[in-house]
Amino acid sequence: MTPAARLDGAIALLAEVIATARPADAVVSAWLRNRRYIGAQDRRALAARVYGVLRRRARLGWWIAHTGGGPIAAAPDGLPGPDAARPLVLADLVLVGDRTPAAVAALCTGGRYAPAPLSEPERRMLERLAGRPLVPPEMPAAVRLECPPWAEAPLRASLGDRFAAELEALTAEAPVDLRVNRLKADRAQVLAALDHAGIDAAATPWSPLGVRLADRAAVTPLAVFRDGWVELQDEGSQLLALVVDARPGHQLIDFCAGAGGKTLAIAATMANRGRVIACDVLAGRLTRAAERLRRAGVHNVETRTLSSARDPWVKRHKRGFDRVLVDAPCTGIGAWRRNPDARWRPLGPGLAALVALQAEILDSAARLVRPGGRLIYATCSLLAEENADQVARFLACHPAFRRRDAVADLAAHAGIALPATGPDLHLSPARHGTDGFFASVLARDGGTDRPDGAEDG
Repeated sequence: MTPAARLDGAIALLAEVIATARPADAVVSAWLRNRRYIGAQDRRALAARVYGVLRRRARLGWWIAHTGGGPIAAAPDGLPGPDAARPLVLADLVLVGDRTPAAVAALCTGGRYAPAPLSEPERRMLERLAGRPLVPPEMPAAVRLECPPWAEAPLRASLGDRFAAELEALTAEAPVDLRVNRLKADRAQVLAALDHAGIDAAATPWSPLGVRLADRAAVTPLAVFRDGWVELQDEGSQLLALVVDARPGHQLIDFCAGAGGKTLAIAATMANRGRVIACDVLAGRLTRAAERLRRAGVHNVETRTLSSARDPWVKRHKRGFDRVLVDAPCTGIGAWRRNPDARWRPLGPGLAALVALQAEILDSAARLVRPGGRLIYATCSLLAEENADQVARFLACHPAFRRRDAVADLAAHAGIALPATGPDLHLSPARHGTDGFFASVLARDGGTDRPDGAEDG
């Protein structure tokens, strides 16, 4: 593609993302899939520009409003209309891409595969943006940190003096992390295979199973991915799976399994021994997990679609499992590095509805934990309402459960010496370089934990 065609494509793709009520990654994938004539390098460039604009949406919108652009300011609480795609991309070229207004105008010729010529208001806007920093001193903190109005108060209350550092870290691009599948390879083998393929990678700092790529190389075409040696998984998510402390022979339920990322990691730590049941209320998610399980060589996982958190199946299997993982639906704030559109356009329930849903799921899933077994409650949120407050409510209502020190347990059984965050696990991009994750380990009284899944007594 010519530079002009790339610019035109970026505007069209961003407009599609804004206009479609689906996650940006799904929209981008579908848009590119329908245009197979676009080469790999151009695909990466288009996606990088669109995701970059989404990460800078508030800052770009603030500048556009202050330089005569106007329409971006009309929707401060969410993504603007599709017509805003063009001014956002044009402003990004000048403020971040270091293009001069004249260079941008030269791309906008109106010719075939090129954007329409600049209007006079657009030309004036770009001239006023030229030479300006993306973040000037007078920019409000919430705009600088890309914090939507709905989240600012609860995040400030939850994070305290870490608010600015954590929000700034959430504006950065997330690294590409891989989890080594111990059923098929070890980390040294994976690193050697990646080096042979010409890909620069290194061990992750915390997870003993993690590999971090130096750049955003395509992973899915690689032999290590096709052969099931690795899965794409953030280091924080890998640590969460290790917190579960699943062992060969255990009976385990992943209560909100989704597409099965943590299910795969947990099954691998069990060496295909024992039983894992991956549950979800959306059958389509579990269907997508089947191919991942096959590629990974996992044989001890079965899937079950639940009608709701209170499905009768749960009551019939009460107190039958050594481990029950509840990776609950949440605001997803901890994953904003990967899903920058989610901060402006949450596609699920609001915070109050989510907190109520989490409580219902947690109460129901607790019935499955056998005496001496463990309930692991997790989110990818940084909000106390979804994390510590939710656990405190649960413990007040369920006196048979006791909170364990998740950080100490992780050090004891996995040799991972994280800086103290406990007794619950609090991972964040600013402190750990991972997505934001929370996990609390809650043990049921009345039995002993079975280290190898053997029966009590």
